[in-house]
Amino acid sequence: MNSISQILAKSCSQVEALLNPRNVVIVGASDTPGSYAMMLSRNLNRYGYPGPIYPINPRREQVWGGRCYASFDELPEKPDHIVVVTPAPTVPDVVRAGAKAGARSVTVMTSGFEEAPNEAGKELGQRLAAVIADTGLAVSGPNCGGNLHAPSKLMTMTDLRRYWVVPGPAALVAQSGGVAMALKRVLDERGVSIGSLVTSGNETGLNSADYIAYYASLRHLRIIVCYVESIRDPEKFLAACHMAREAGKPVVVIKLGVSEGGRAAAMAHTGALAGSIAAFDAVARESGMIRARTLDEAAELIEYCAHAPLPGGKRVGAITFSGALRGLLLDHASEHGLEFPSLAQPTRQRLEALLGVGSIIGNPLDSGFAGLGSTEVYLACVKAMLDDPCVDVLLLQEELMRGPGQDLKEANIRGVNELAGKSGKPVAHFSMISYGLTDYSRTLRSVLGNVPFLHEVEKTMRTVRAVADYAVRSATPEPSVISVAKEKARLDKQLARSSRGATDMALTETASKNMLKVYGVRVPKEGLARSEREAVAHAARVGYPVVAKAVSASLSHKSEVGGVILGLKSGRDVRDAYRTLSSRVAKHRHTLDGVLIARQVSDGLELILGMNRDPDIGPVILFGAGGIDTELTRDVALAALPLDEKRALELIGRTRVSRLIDGYRGRPPLDRGALVHALLALSRLVMDAGKGIRSIDINPFLLKKRGGVALDALVVLAGKD
Repeated sequence: MNSISQILAKSCSQVEALLNPRNVVIVGASDTPGSYAMMLSRNLNRYGYPGPIYPINPRREQVWGGRCYASFDELPEKPDHIVVVTPAPTVPDVVRAGAKAGARSVTVMTSGFEEAPNEAGKELGQRLAAVIADTGLAVSGPNCGGNLHAPSKLMTMTDLRRYWVVPGPAALVAQSGGVAMALKRVLDERGVSIGSLVTSGNETGLNSADYIAYYASLRHLRIIVCYVESIRDPEKFLAACHMAREAGKPVVVIKLGVSEGGRAAAMAHTGALAGSIAAFDAVARESGMIRARTLDEAAELIEYCAHAPLPGGKRVGAITFSGALRGLLLDHASEHGLEFPSLAQPTRQRLEALLGVGSIIGNPLDSGFAGLGSTEVYLACVKAMLDDPCVDVLLLQEELMRGPGQDLKEANIRGVNELAGKSGKPVAHFSMISYGLTDYSRTLRSVLGNVPFLHEVEKTMRTVRAVADYAVRSATPEPSVISVAKEKARLDKQLARSSRGATDMALTETASKNMLKVYGVRVPKEGLARSEREAVAHAARVGYPVVAKAVSASLSHKSEVGGVILGLKSGRDVRDAYRTLSSRVAKHRHTLDGVLIARQVSDGLELILGMNRDPDIGPVILFGAGGIDTELTRDVALAALPLDEKRALELIGRTRVSRLIDGYRGRPPLDRGALVHALLALSRLVMDAGKGIRSIDINPFLLKKRGGVALDALVVLAGKD
């Protein structure tokens, strides 16, 4: 068992203790109307928590009609789960005292820690983190809204609105209590129980990864939902998502930070291009996650996954009651990369036999023209389309009835529910527009457990595309990590020679290329000159024409100082260029380490290859159009690590520049194999370097008809902090 697996195994036992306590102790008990403590007590009793509830407040003798205890020592038994609502400065001492008294878990609802805009809050957060580390307690929060776990009837959330607290197929962890409660209310309204809910707050103790790992271990759950503002431990978070994927449970993530303001700058172009949400999406594709852009999307994904199996592909079948809706389906299918395939001939024959020769038979099947007048005929058509080998998922236009009196429609959906329970393919009802439910609707919905009821056409197609993509990715084997001992040993020596400080450090072009060469990335013939005489000698050795480049440890981008001179054809040109570069670098107050003289290579396609270590999600590989067009066109794609040949080709294929590689408008095709080789080499380098490298920028990488070469490179080492 590796270290991450051991950590997550411990996490599961800690979350188990947090959500299934033997008793609940409320520290800061008060009967003041509207206080957190008062609402906590009401909800624990309201939802039938079966264990003892002990209030603690040294300034009270009575509260909530019974005894109030002055300290943990006065309790009739050891505390098990503690909920803290005392002022922030008291919290670390309360948590330590609780651990000493024998508690297993704590929820800190109090705010005023890292989220506070002052140094005092930061220091309090550090004190609390130290106490948690010392005691080993399972702690949710601080700055959280409490938790809900229907199997144990635990309800420590303070919202007094009525919630449906019953075991269900969905679990939710959210750093925002407001988001958690909003999703819970919407899904309650739709008859889908989020049977376990954690508001994780600042995540000073347990974090989202710990909760995901625990929920992955619960057999009855079908989907895990996570609202995250930041990820404290990317490696552990990804490992927990992999656990969920292995358990067949999609992790739907609503991620904060999609704007430019959420992106972290880096010294390499790659850092600017690989913004936080783009990096997150690249890794999410491979790690058992589905990112929902909005809470509405999350609700549709929960509705689907709670009631239907994953589709085997992106081929959709549909039966509608409206020609206009049929057109909307086709439009949105195209928008989301879904296909309405032609029905197989046996299916067409079955439908013609049911509906009569001359009926318009197609996909989507417009039953307004087909004249489906009986449940028997309708269900036979549904069965025929389900049996079609060209259909991966079947969509049926229908809404839940708001009241009695629609016997035919109700018989239809009950029959579809029975068919769906016997079929290996997913069937989903969908509506033309979003709608609300009544008590009658919810009662009917409660007996239709095999079929989702999706809302609105575009959201339906987006949901189907998301779950189909997830299903395909989940069935794809993960690439293996291949490390070559000689490469790794030479890299370790290079990293050891580079004195890493507290902050990130950019290597010179020469040092960066030396690191890439270890892994087989080709570079031009070149040499570093520290005098005009050496420069001329290097030029004669590599062959004219040459390019001269300023090399300085303090200069990340040579373009800032005019640090590149092209087209040098003689010794005199080289000497003049050396003097010019020396002058330009000095003028901008940089120290010249030398001038790189390289064979000038042309006649190829300029590309960018790179890596950026995103603070939220870890390293991602980048590929796209390079040279001066890199930031202008932003024709780039990102992928998770590690790469194999298949994923490298997929990465290339997601860019527009891939058409030029294949040969565009009569141009000859370029060496795609050499490009794949370079991407795989970059992947191995990043995996072997661990957390030692912050970013890599190979721009341009010149791809030719035969081979490819890194004309420039920048490696940024990660600071020790």
